[in-house]
Amino acid sequence: MRTLVILPAFNEEAALRDVLRELRLCCADLDVLVVDDGSSDRTAAVAEGEGVPVAKLPFNLGVGGALQTGFRYAVAHGYDRAIQFDADGQHDPTQVAVLLDALDQGADLVIGSRFAEGGCDYDVGRLRGGAMGVLRLALKLLSGRAFSDTSSGFRAFSAPLLEYYAGSYPTDYMESPEALLLACQRGFRVVEVPVRMRARAAGSPSNRHVRLAYHYLRALMSMMSQAGRRSPAVDRVS
Repeated sequence: MRTLVILPAFNEEAALRDVLRELRLCCADLDVLVVDDGSSDRTAAVAEGEGVPVAKLPFNLGVGGALQTGFRYAVAHGYDRAIQFDADGQHDPTQVAVLLDALDQGADLVIGSRFAEGGCDYDVGRLRGGAMGVLRLALKLLSGRAFSDTSSGFRAFSAPLLEYYAGSYPTDYMESPEALLLACQRGFRVVEVPVRMRARAAGSPSNRHVRLAYHYLRALMSMMSQAGRRSPAVDRVS
């Protein structure tokens, strides 16, 4: 099974080198692709210096556009599955195996949840936490499925879902509750697994305060616009 780890990266020069080296130690058998999302710093140069392929976008598309670039790369190069992994040091490479195990059990989309039972004690702040709660409720109402972490950026994808997302991924979003809703609507098997996550190693998030609220509101409106048929309750893998 050929697996690609996709790292969308926007101005992550400070953290990226350590992230790539830790991935190399923990997941030496997996290939890695950094998608440089129009960075103005040395993000691409750091990745290239570590011997990692880089897909360079000419300007900042946002996480959705960067991820779709990674999905298209994975499909074009014949990968059987892929992992979405943050370039800022929040994701623990030792947890990649947890997501891959769930794919091996038949899942199409595996969400690494910070809040599922057995996960980590992760503080997201009051504003972000409140917005995430609204999105969880909206997704449950729109899909009929309950998730503990709709905003997790630590995910794994099967080959059929990679094919689908390569052509149909929502490119204008913050952390992809819309993509999760699409997977539910199209009948893909979606599971959550509890994982450990860490604080950002360096740099700062690209969305703050008013901009953060705007992006969550936009995500909510996008989800409502694509409301469709209901699906069975989510499977959970322990």
